[in-house]
Amino acid sequence: MIEIRNLTKKYGKTTALDDVSLDIDRGEIIGLFGENGAGKTTLMKCILNLIRYEGEIKLDGEPVNRKNIGKLSFATMEKSFFPNLNAEEHADFYRIHFETFKEKRFKGLMDFFGLDMKKPIAKMSTGQQLQFEVIMAVSQGADFILMDEPFAGNDIFNREDFYKVLLGILEPNETVLLSTHLIEEVSNFVGRAVLIRKGKIVGDVYTEDLEEKGMDLVDYVKTTYDYREDRVAKALSDITGEVAADEE
Repeated sequence: MIEIRNLTKKYGKTTALDDVSLDIDRGEIIGLFGENGAGKTTLMKCILNLIRYEGEIKLDGEPVNRKNIGKLSFATMEKSFFPNLNAEEHADFYRIHFETFKEKRFKGLMDFFGLDMKKPIAKMSTGQQLQFEVIMAVSQGADFILMDEPFAGNDIFNREDFYKVLLGILEPNETVLLSTHLIEEVSNFVGRAVLIRKGKIVGDVYTEDLEEKGMDLVDYVKTTYDYREDRVAKALSDITGEVAADEE
């Protein structure tokens, strides 16, 4: 379990996370949703102990450190692979450093995405590089797989098919924390939704509870964020009105 208590992170005078407390159990698939700048990426980096923070984060009762960091993996748009190595060489590195490396899963996902085992990752397209990043995160053998907008730039067919494959290969003790703006796409994939806004947790719900209430995930997010349906119409009216005034 990941236990987060009173987590606060500031960048200068800007508060990115404000007294966040959250539990993440094994075997969950959690969607982490929020606007740009809400604190999603910062939360993941704090969990991974990549940045300093105030508060407490424990992984199975212990602080995240070199001894237990292998229980966590991370797929990010920031490209954390070795660009000059090819896929086979990455796999060799992971075999050495992670006893839990899932060989069969790695090869199966490489084949699923049609990626070249011999091509240096730097020579792959941006979309392929992101696919490879996800493959390595899922194949590491971590208990907790953190994904930050893992498929930005990938087509909808690759994204949808991957979610289906991931559901089929995850083991009962594996947990996914997925940060994405594509809420509707993942609504049938996630079992729990955590909403963050301006650095605070504003929603935490299981999707099966929403179904019992006759509400879907998109409606829940809109309601929680007080989304105004007339927002677009008002903006167009204001803009065109200003244009008309300028023309007079």
